[in-house]
Amino acid sequence: MTGPAVPQRLTAPEAGWTDDVDVVVIGSGVAGLTAALKARELGSVLVVTKDVVASGSTQWAQGGVAAALDPEDSPEEHLQDTLVAGAGLSDPEAVRVLVTEGPDAVRDLMDLGARFDTMADGEISLGREGGHHRNRIAHAGGDATGAEIERALVAAVKRAKDIRLIEHALVLDLLTAEDGGVAGVTLHVMGEGQLDGVGAIRARAVILASGGIGQLYAATTNPSVSTGDGMAIALRAGAKVRDLEFVQFHPTVLWLGKSAKGQQPLVSEAVRGEGAFLVDHTGKRFMQGQHELADLAPRDIVAKAIMRQMLATGKDHVYLDARHFGDEKWRVRFPTILASCRSHGIDPVRELIPVAPACHYSSGGVWTDLNGQTSMPGLYACGEVACTGVHGANRLASNSLLEGLVFARRIARHLADGLPEQREPAVDVRTPGLVDADVVPELQRAMTVGAGVIRSASGLSEAGATIGKLIEQPVDEPGTPGWEATNLVTVASALLEAATVREESRGAHWREDYPDRDDLHWSGSLDLTLPALGEQAVPQATFVSHISEENQRHG
Repeated sequence: MTGPAVPQRLTAPEAGWTDDVDVVVIGSGVAGLTAALKARELGSVLVVTKDVVASGSTQWAQGGVAAALDPEDSPEEHLQDTLVAGAGLSDPEAVRVLVTEGPDAVRDLMDLGARFDTMADGEISLGREGGHHRNRIAHAGGDATGAEIERALVAAVKRAKDIRLIEHALVLDLLTAEDGGVAGVTLHVMGEGQLDGVGAIRARAVILASGGIGQLYAATTNPSVSTGDGMAIALRAGAKVRDLEFVQFHPTVLWLGKSAKGQQPLVSEAVRGEGAFLVDHTGKRFMQGQHELADLAPRDIVAKAIMRQMLATGKDHVYLDARHFGDEKWRVRFPTILASCRSHGIDPVRELIPVAPACHYSSGGVWTDLNGQTSMPGLYACGEVACTGVHGANRLASNSLLEGLVFARRIARHLADGLPEQREPAVDVRTPGLVDADVVPELQRAMTVGAGVIRSASGLSEAGATIGKLIEQPVDEPGTPGWEATNLVTVASALLEAATVREESRGAHWREDYPDRDDLHWSGSLDLTLPALGEQAVPQATFVSHISEENQRHG
């Protein structure tokens, strides 16, 4: 496939100011703030975030953080559950790092002041979510885990006087050196006193922790800032992006009607973990027989089952039944979800909750090794923007916060062995471009229809054709809306390329025209790069087999 061509870099004014720092962290969620706190011992650290510091996806995480904290649990069991959810594409070595270092990372978070829910004896209360065979999900405030983790991290960063923070700033592109390594970033600051407008920050290391791509779709659980900036920045600089076709759609997002757009309220998997179950419009349960864990099956299984039910009945949602919880359990265990439902006229204590799948999480991202290093020297990535190999084709519930914690810590440990020398930025000869911000609703519609939960060659092709036309609507006047729109079309083009090339159904990638998992031909990842072609660039996918040569010879 030859997908739509995208700009090689963002059209922006020349930098009007410069600054120097040892480490730049892009993003202020669990991954970014953890990286900043750990890297501050190595030199000067600057955190750049495009809204206020607590505006990213972390604060919206309802489910919790998974770790083998129970004496009866083990990292090995957590590893097995993660590998099963990853549908054959998780890197076992990366998963082992996650599950063995995870418990200490959670305890470290507690030492910073994060307050998790406890039982009467003072031990952490652990719940269960989809795909887990043990109770290993730590929660805070019932269903406000992300908000509590973000609160603790923000407080710690603000106490750390040696960490600088620039809010309301969008990173535009990476500064690169002659050797292909990273020399810093360009960014636009929206009114920060002397640091106003477009500037350049020279840095010895850049850590991408900018979150996900939820705004590619019409309905998502992600906040408005999730416009794929980090992945687009990395692609334009020549970094490798992996597994981008595996977009996880959360199966139970509050259905607010056909016209609802943008960020939608999440009904956490933990609700099903406590005994809620899915039913159709007749009240019939439909997850029995779909998977051994029924309503607690991995998210891709549940999302597909809901979509099949919707297609079979002609309905645009199903229901979640948690009426048997009673008023007290709802108030104590799920106060945020209870308030959200009631604010939209639904009382889950007495009524069924209408739900449907919506874009939730990108399992793929900027490729990294086990130390968070990308394919570009000096560039690191952690959190949702990264592809560490942990999630494979489908993220296991509540592994995302843990991944951000663990791999942010590993980046800092790796940098402690020696920060790179400051590289000299090379002259940027890439052709700039900018897409009209008005194209975003049409882009989201095309991606939802053509690259949503259910995909096919024809649907993906139509989405690609639409986005190709949208890219042909350039604008000359730079600004945040146009920069974000350009990032969205860049990531959309790469995602469509990967989803078209992978001719099978696996994990979160469901092809109607290739409904079966094909381990013989597709047991591997698709690496995406953005080679330049004239004045623009076209995403290209390269298959990387996960099957060893020995197995191939005997296969």
